[in-house]
Amino acid sequence: MARDPLLTFTDRGIFCPEGGFYIDPPRGVERAVVTHGHADHARGGSGAYLASAAAVPVIRARLGAVAIEGLGWGEVRRSGGVEVSFHPAGHVPGSAQVRVARGGEVWVVSGDYKLEPDGLCEPFEPVACHAFVSECTFGLPVFRWAPQAEVVAEILRWWAETAAAGKAAVIGAYSLGKAQRLIAALRDGPGPICAHPAVEGMSRILRAQGYGVPEVQTLGAGTRAPAGALVIAPPAALGEAGFARRIGPHETAFASGWMALRGVRRRQGLGRGFVISDHADWPALNRAIAATGAGRVFVTHGYTVPFARWLREQGLDADVVATGREAREGEGEGE
Repeated sequence: MARDPLLTFTDRGIFCPEGGFYIDPPRGVERAVVTHGHADHARGGSGAYLASAAAVPVIRARLGAVAIEGLGWGEVRRSGGVEVSFHPAGHVPGSAQVRVARGGEVWVVSGDYKLEPDGLCEPFEPVACHAFVSECTFGLPVFRWAPQAEVVAEILRWWAETAAAGKAAVIGAYSLGKAQRLIAALRDGPGPICAHPAVEGMSRILRAQGYGVPEVQTLGAGTRAPAGALVIAPPAALGEAGFARRIGPHETAFASGWMALRGVRRRQGLGRGFVISDHADWPALNRAIAATGAGRVFVTHGYTVPFARWLREQGLDADVVATGREAREGEGEGE
């Protein structure tokens, strides 16, 4: 007799009937398994949470006094008739793929992921499975990232030119993951680095866990950016008049995979865009899926229809699924 699917896809998230839990639910449920601490994955209102131990401090900081348990990498927890474990996704520090197994059947939910090591978070770990649930935020051939070292060199040149003109260089970067990645990569730049308080709040949590995030000046109320500084701030802060006054004359840029599209840069009114993403590009998506050995692939969150069509052309059984947390082009935390 055929068994029910190990995972199902609902408007409340990815559900495991035998385990009685949802993965990255978009709203509160009784039991939530969470891939990482970005706000579009870790939502409040659930009765109990399970995550990688490395993601727990950030999730606690964002959700408050929730009932949450953390598992070490590869540690197996039995829930009902299934086994659950977490494996590094390479997206941001603590980010995980969720492996769900029943007998000899294995499904993996990727969460968000990237393959290029960034020198800060745990590198992506391919997990063999029969079915793989893959994000495809950047699931078109146009999205191909240059190596991080090349993008860092480009940012350093821009920073030096901006400092020489007597201005600060301001980069919009998400407060968890991208911001710390830039701080670590740019630590030996031509001037001091300053961080918005929201960025420093996340950096402090990660430093306490042992991640290599350098100490930088916090640009809080009553402080001003030193001459020639690089300022890293969440995108929402770039339009704050009070924050801009603390910086003085400056040039603004944004660091995101969406900067590969000139139309996005133009709509956001940015002078510069640096193409650096915490998500897999087109070649990496294909490599990651091939590395799992999965014959069945479910794609979500991104250019789902063309990517699923491409995978079917490669001989895979691929379908588009909804998880309740889909975003539009240029949106979503950590991209």
